[in-house]
Amino acid sequence: MQSLLELYKIGHGPSSSHTMGPSKLSGIFKEKFPQADKIKVILYGSLALTGQGHLTDVAISDVLKPIKHEIVFDAKTKVNHPNTVDFIGYKNGKEIGKMRGISIGGGSVKVEGMPIKQVKECYKFNFFKHVYKYCKQNKMDLYDYVIKFEGKEIIAHLKNVWKAMQKSIELGLKQKGKLPGKIGLERRAYLMYHNKDKKIDKMFLGTPSLKHLYAYAFACNETNASGGVVVTAPTCGACGTIPAVMYYAKKDLGFKDDQIIKALAVAGIIGNFFKRNGSVAGAEGGCQAEVGTACAMAAAGFAYLYGNDIDVIQHAAKIGITHHFGLTCDPVMGYVQIPCIERNATAAHRAIEAAQIAAINKDEEDFYDLDDIVKIAYITGKDLDPCYRETSTGGLAKHFKPKK
Repeated sequence: MQSLLELYKIGHGPSSSHTMGPSKLSGIFKEKFPQADKIKVILYGSLALTGQGHLTDVAISDVLKPIKHEIVFDAKTKVNHPNTVDFIGYKNGKEIGKMRGISIGGGSVKVEGMPIKQVKECYKFNFFKHVYKYCKQNKMDLYDYVIKFEGKEIIAHLKNVWKAMQKSIELGLKQKGKLPGKIGLERRAYLMYHNKDKKIDKMFLGTPSLKHLYAYAFACNETNASGGVVVTAPTCGACGTIPAVMYYAKKDLGFKDDQIIKALAVAGIIGNFFKRNGSVAGAEGGCQAEVGTACAMAAAGFAYLYGNDIDVIQHAAKIGITHHFGLTCDPVMGYVQIPCIERNATAAHRAIEAAQIAAINKDEEDFYDLDDIVKIAYITGKDLDPCYRETSTGGLAKHFKPKK
């Protein structure tokens, strides 16, 4: 299993699979054919259907410049993977080379017929059941397990990840006005965070700070929606769930940065199982693959903060994902705004609830282990009708009524 360096990536939003991935593929092609004076890029599947709203064309252009290039959105041609892109290079009007790439989610890519530099797999096990047994036998927790195989060097990366997460929230909390794009969606994080309505406070049943949790998630995702710098956790579209929970733990519950760093490591190793054995791409597994995975990760990290053992952490992660099974990915007009921003806020709250339920039911008999749940999540995501897998052709996107 790969390092957490490959899971938590810092970069510009609004979509890791639709911006980071295509950007990386563009760089690979440009490096492979440096003599090309013109490049044609053909986007298929989800990249074609939601690429403009996700700024895919902008991300590709930024890499290919100053080479002359043409970007085509082909939503009709059938492809095996929904995030497929073809590159065709020309020199003096003659074709000199082709490349087909796939953006598999979380900023990671594959290139057909061309082995690219493989990321070293640093972990001994690819399945949670083996990690569980190893930790039990060696009397270590999941953070110790991460350090055992990653080395202490990973701590520096996690510190940078945590700084970036905090900055994305703090920037979002300051912004006012409308988000970029044709929807004209108003930013809400600032207003939510500074809300002083006593009637609303009564609705929070003694926990008014939960308003902050929601505001943190909105803030992070509004930063993402405007193309700001965020962390794939595990994707850009789901970038607000884990940061909101961890920022809430720090600012409102009093946890320290070094505790948050450890929780991020635990959340990350849980996310790695979904990325390795399932999917974190909305185009492949619906939003359950993105926000559902983020909820599972956040639940595991939050459970760890309170000193719970590996059994509770596993249970929390399972609760976090199972109650997102079948969640559609239907971004309105292709923008990572509706329902994406709000969805991260609800997932952040659900992650905390998942950890609480797992802790209070620590002796409950388990009928499924985390590996089972990851497999079922993947199968469920693939069973979704394609219109509910980041195509903007179903659900909220299909029935959206823009303001006149």
